[in-house]
Amino acid sequence: MTLEVTARERLRILSRTESVTIVGASNNPARPSFFVATYLLSSSKYRVNFVNPRLTELLGQPVYPTLADVPGGVDLVSVFRKHDDLPGVAEEVITAGARTLWLQLGLWHEPVAERAKSAGLDVVMNRCVKIEHARFAGGLHLAGFNTGVISSRRQSKP
Repeated sequence: MTLEVTARERLRILSRTESVTIVGASNNPARPSFFVATYLLSSSKYRVNFVNPRLTELLGQPVYPTLADVPGGVDLVSVFRKHDDLPGVAEEVITAGARTLWLQLGLWHEPVAERAKSAGLDVVMNRCVKIEHARFAGGLHLAGFNTGVISSRRQSKP
């Protein structure tokens, strides 16, 4: 079973996705989940949901204690949790009927990926959903990843 997901497969997943649910969403602006949440709300077509049992609201949106509490079901679940929590989160994602389990940058867990794949989910690991969305939507410059310069030479100042 291959665990790497090609760029073409990531594009297919993101193109068919209707909602993104962020598990481990934080209200701390320094946390990656906050930055991803801000980007998705402002720059994507997705319905964005948040799960964190310690919060009730984030960026003007309700925050749900569990995936089972998210109204309208879940599609792509983007996970910002520590490695040891991933098996339990994966079971929640499977039970919730999601189509995609997306583990953010720094998260790679082969047994979790194999379990989710065997349950019929697409799995992406060690990738940022914001970066991947921006890559395909032409918005990497929003986070400073793309200066528009194609040359390896510095541009002269005007």
